[in-house]
Amino acid sequence: MTTRALPPVTTLTEAQQRGWACVWCRTALGIGLGDNLGEQRVTPATGAAYTWFPRQCPDRPACQAREGA
Repeated sequence: MTTRALPPVTTLTEAQQRGWACVWCRTALGIGLGDNLGEQRVTPATGAAYTWFPRQCPDRPACQAREGA
């Protein structure tokens, strides 16, 4: 899917962590839209481990343009 390293989960919004928004440009992604980047597991130094579900825009050039803006 992507060759880029995912950003640290602590820098992302709840919508980005849940796959409701693009992990790169924050654009809202509707049901069935976007590319699934796989289930990610995080074990923080303190607190309980949790899972997050990043997705990215299907139109990568447009996503990169929004991300750079």
